[in-house]
Amino acid sequence: MKAVQKLIHFVKPYWFKSLLSFLLLVAVVILDLAIPRLVQRIIDDGIAQQNMPVVLQTSLIMLGISLLSALFAIGNNNFSIWVSESLARDLREALFLKIQSFSFGNLDRLKTGQLMVRLSSDTAAFQRLVQVTLRIGTRAPMLMVGSLILMFNTASRLAFTMLPLLLVVAVVIAFFSIKMGPLFMTVQEKLDRLFNVLQENIAGVRVVKAFVRADHEEARFEDANEDYTNRNIRVMQFMSSMSPSLSIFINIGIVIVIWAGGLQAIRGDISTGQIVAFVNYLQTTMGPLMIMVMLANTWAAGMVSARRINEVLDAVPEVQDAPSAPALPVSAHPEVAFENVTFRYNGSTDHAVLRDIALSAQPGQTVAILGSTGAGKSTLVNLIPRFYDVSAGQVTVNGNDLRGVMQDSLLAHIGIVPQETILFSGSVRDNIRYGRPAATDEEVMAAAQAAQAHDFILDLPEGYDTHVEQRGVNLSGGQKQRIAIARALLVRPAILILDDSTSSVDVETETKIQAALGEWMRDRTSFVVAQRISTVLKADKIIVIEKGRIAASGTHRELMQSSPVYQEIYASQLGNGLALDESPAEA
Repeated sequence: MKAVQKLIHFVKPYWFKSLLSFLLLVAVVILDLAIPRLVQRIIDDGIAQQNMPVVLQTSLIMLGISLLSALFAIGNNNFSIWVSESLARDLREALFLKIQSFSFGNLDRLKTGQLMVRLSSDTAAFQRLVQVTLRIGTRAPMLMVGSLILMFNTASRLAFTMLPLLLVVAVVIAFFSIKMGPLFMTVQEKLDRLFNVLQENIAGVRVVKAFVRADHEEARFEDANEDYTNRNIRVMQFMSSMSPSLSIFINIGIVIVIWAGGLQAIRGDISTGQIVAFVNYLQTTMGPLMIMVMLANTWAAGMVSARRINEVLDAVPEVQDAPSAPALPVSAHPEVAFENVTFRYNGSTDHAVLRDIALSAQPGQTVAILGSTGAGKSTLVNLIPRFYDVSAGQVTVNGNDLRGVMQDSLLAHIGIVPQETILFSGSVRDNIRYGRPAATDEEVMAAAQAAQAHDFILDLPEGYDTHVEQRGVNLSGGQKQRIAIARALLVRPAILILDDSTSSVDVETETKIQAALGEWMRDRTSFVVAQRISTVLKADKIIVIEKGRIAASGTHRELMQSSPVYQEIYASQLGNGLALDESPAEA
């Protein structure tokens, strides 16, 4: 219930409609509780006394009450649906905005499939909990309490006879309620696993086909699907056993009432109408119990989902602005420095991805980062936009520790082409100006020309207005990379980060891109991560990363003379293609 209480504030904006829904529900309950009394009047004062006017008059009153109850119930349903749907919308938005605020560290731990379940299944489960509570879930306990009071008011001795049975029913319901929470938590965890497998396969379907692993992935999905189904079956079977169990107690109660009430009626202590009214109130007491048991799975699932939703909403972004952090005053020529930086993922204490990194990029310099796969190149440049916070040391821009400035102000001065190219559904033009929506068409084309993307864009069916399909599936890898480069260039950043951004283009196109980028990068501090050594030859400074440490640093000429590691990389890729006395430009 604590998890549910933490989400109640999402209902507060709709308190008036919630109150109207509740008041209409109270009116429905009062009207429903009046019906057995009217039935008693028809039997005792009408039929028993052979008074037809009383029978007709009371019957018309019952019809009027039923009509009014139906109108109130419709109003209650409409308001409760409006409140629950609005709450679900706000909750999805809150979760989405929270996920947007997460740092890379949070996203490393929370899998995509898990977040999808929180936004879809868990939100829907909590929505159902609210809707049911505003409708049947509140009506049932009010009917039960009201009927119990009227049972004592109608025939107190008969009501005391029923107390032991009602206590047994309460114990049975408590048993089932306690068991349901953990069961539904397990079901949602199995659903998490199913969604993770599904998301991975949809995203990697081309890899699956390329490696002929459809059978393997089918087995993985079948295992997760079967596991979820079996767990769900067990939970539903457990839930379904409650209704028959309570039906037995209802029938036992009716038998007791008829037997004990019949004896009292024979003695003249109670009328036939009272017995009929008492049976109606007994069914109205036990009926809501049946309803509450049937809805217990909705409540249990909603409370479990509320807890899981709170796990996301309560998660604290690992990278946060310091209190009253100022904006970063970035000049046109920023200096970026790493001062004895050590970094570990997820606060690990035993494995450092980067160790004692000390380097600086002077204003206007291009720093190339070279190294084998897994050496820590991408991690290094991810510290500049503060996607992660350093574990030790500091990263500075013009002497300002990045942990002491607003992250948004830092990112406003950085253009990034990530290792994994991400495009969004929309036109090519919209993808290029994603970082600057107000950019003119001329600026978009200039950025595309610098990224060597302009020509192939013009060859597309609708040029810059060509629709980019989901994840850019209608474009080649090289085309997507060039659009991503154009997107980064368009924001005219003071700091440019190219993370292996030309790995999918041919060498000739890469050469053209480098030549065009030379003009754009002249006044910017740039970091270029590369696998190809040909990409880094013209850099002002080349950093060779090996096992998380800087193994060598210098220009191409300096490293060719002083660094065995760099010489080995060079020889493995270019052989004797460049003599030591040749300039990088001649390469």
